[in-house]
Amino acid sequence: MDDSMEQCAVGASGPPPSPRQTADPARAALVDASGGVPRGPVKRRAPAVAAGAPEWHADPYADALRTGRGPLFLRRGDGWLLPLDVERWCAPPDEADATVLARCRGEVLDVGCGPGRLVAALAARGRPALGIDVSRHAVARAVREGGAALCRSVFDPLPGAGRWATLLLIDGNIGIGGDPAALLARARELAAPDGTVIVETAGTELDERVVVRVDDGRGGHGTPFPWARLGTRALLAHGGRAGWRAAERWRVGDRRFVQLRRD
Repeated sequence: MDDSMEQCAVGASGPPPSPRQTADPARAALVDASGGVPRGPVKRRAPAVAAGAPEWHADPYADALRTGRGPLFLRRGDGWLLPLDVERWCAPPDEADATVLARCRGEVLDVGCGPGRLVAALAARGRPALGIDVSRHAVARAVREGGAALCRSVFDPLPGAGRWATLLLIDGNIGIGGDPAALLARARELAAPDGTVIVETAGTELDERVVVRVDDGRGGHGTPFPWARLGTRALLAHGGRAGWRAAERWRVGDRRFVQLRRD
């Protein structure tokens, strides 16, 4: 989101940097000795920051997280705006989120965890879960809420690779990096052999790649980054090519979800 923000490491979202082999000095505080996920909630711990990693730039995003309110949008170059539901992201899990939480099993990786409502809810239930996000402001809020989180891109080296039982791509995070095929391929690297990915898809059938920036509707905006939006049919097509099949589909209100398993 904005060039004036300090650099960190993506997750609610932003373009994937090239994979790096940087060490994570805070991993011991956030994960168990085997490199897996935290065994309980982590409270009031400073977020881990991967040195030199680019943050999803957006001062408007940081401001929205501080207040828990919008307005906030993704703006395309042609002026089209996609509203971002900051209030819902910063609130406790809603009815639709509850259906996602109920389907989480084993160790959970929330990709693009944002302010952390899902990882905090999982931690409160005693479920091992880790959130990753490139916004240090989002990670800090997730940790304050009681979740465990790292400031990291999904394309960076991550703890527990190949052992996560459940991956979450909620709130449109299938769009991270603007390349769903690459993201779903990366999910196969991160998931356990019997692992699943739960994806929230767009409310309409579309398959688009765009360059956007975060915009507060009042003149504040971040730097451009690639993004994607997928409806359910497009997700299943991309997933099939990446070795995933649909295990379940459901809808709550205007939100749509798909659970993927390996072919």
